[in-house]
Amino acid sequence: MGFQGKVALVTGGANGLGRATAARLIGQGASVVLADIEAETGEAAANDLGADFIQTDVTVPEASHAAVDFTLEKHGKLDLAFLNAGIVTGSGLIEHFDLDGYRRAMGVNLDGVVFGLNAVVPAMRENGSGSIIATSSLAGLAPTPYDPVYCANKHAVQAICRSMGPLLFEEGITLNALCPGFAETRIVDGIKEGLDEAGIPLIKVEKVVDGVMELFEADFAGEAFMVQAGMEPQIFKFRRVPGPRAEEG
Repeated sequence: MGFQGKVALVTGGANGLGRATAARLIGQGASVVLADIEAETGEAAANDLGADFIQTDVTVPEASHAAVDFTLEKHGKLDLAFLNAGIVTGSGLIEHFDLDGYRRAMGVNLDGVVFGLNAVVPAMRENGSGSIIATSSLAGLAPTPYDPVYCANKHAVQAICRSMGPLLFEEGITLNALCPGFAETRIVDGIKEGLDEAGIPLIKVEKVVDGVMELFEADFAGEAFMVQAGMEPQIFKFRRVPGPRAEEG
């Protein structure tokens, strides 16, 4: 579709993947609104990139609606949404369980996508089209013993996209889950040493952005799109288990 003249909203846009995606979109002619809870960092990123910024706590439903309203006031429409805000917890479920950390992680990683969809879809319906990407993770496709809470909410994100994607596609709106491995962003700062010891490579942020841009232009919906080290971005193929066959005769 090309990005010239498109309007995008990027949550978690002050840093990392969100900021890098915004830079790429702006470089290809789009207008971008950054939404992030970090006001000072977000304002600085917006000034550097030539974007707009609104402070947004994605765990609050009204904040997502305010971000969309701000985007419509500034630019008159919304074509693209990158629901990207996310955190890790390090919280266990039995030992080392942290109730506040659990609720915060579920609020940012899962509620942020749910509330984001609730806000952006009506605006895209006004256009008759749109493209939405929600950031899941490799942890949304495989077990993650060191952070089961993160694993749970990232599985939920890709499940929501797989469930809602085909329905929205009928309205001209694509919704897909982005499932990157460990990328060179702040979210892995606390586990870098362990990743190095395990021989797990980090993905360059620009490679993940390549996957984001490909998804924005995709003609499919309801997919989990992997971006992993050492392989080309691709749709994850879930194993399909055949149902029981009726007995013959």
